[in-house]
Amino acid sequence: MAKNEGQIVIKKYANRRLYNTGTSTYVTLDDLAVMVKRGEDFIVQDAKSGEDITHSVLTQIIFEQESKTGNTLLPISFLRQLISFYGDQMQMVVPSYLEHSMQAFTEQQAQMREQINKAFGDTPLGKNLQVPLQLVEEQVKRNTEMFHQAMQMFSPFMAAPPAKESKKAEAKDIDELKEQLRALQTKLDNLG
Repeated sequence: MAKNEGQIVIKKYANRRLYNTGTSTYVTLDDLAVMVKRGEDFIVQDAKSGEDITHSVLTQIIFEQESKTGNTLLPISFLRQLISFYGDQMQMVVPSYLEHSMQAFTEQQAQMREQINKAFGDTPLGKNLQVPLQLVEEQVKRNTEMFHQAMQMFSPFMAAPPAKESKKAEAKDIDELKEQLRALQTKLDNLG
C-alpha cells in the first residue's frame, strides 16, 4: 500500500476525483468518511501540487454529513460561537481545546455505555443505547465550565460572562441536545 509515514495517501485530481493510492481505486467522500470511522489514517494531497489538503476535504465531509442526514451534530449556537473565534485573540486556543474535548468525550463514551448496560441491562431501551439525558447534560456542563476556565486562564482580564446569560446559553444548548437525542431515539425506534 502506498503510504506516507504510516498514512494512506489519497490523491485529489482537478476533476475532483479522489484516488486511494493504497488500494489503487477511486473513492468518494462517503468512502473517506467510512475510513475515518474505522480509524484509518490517511492524508489527502492535491495530485498536481502535492499540497496537503486533508483539512479542507475533512471539512467538506462534515458539511455534506450535516446537510444530507438531517441529524446534525453541530448546533447553531456552537457554529456561531465557533465562527466568532475566527480572527479573535483566542483563535489559537480553540483547536487544541476542541481536540482535547472530543478526545475526552470519546473516552467517556465507553463509560456511558457501561452505565447504560448496568442501568438498563438487556431491555429494549438498553439495546437501543439511548443515552440518559442527565449524563449528557452533566458532560455539557463540565465541558462548558472547562472552556470558560481555559478562556480565563489565557486572558485573565477577560470578564466572566454574566451568570444569567451563561445559564441561558447553556440551557439553550442543552435543549438543542435533548431535541437531537429525541430525534435519534425516534429513528432508532423506527428501525426496531
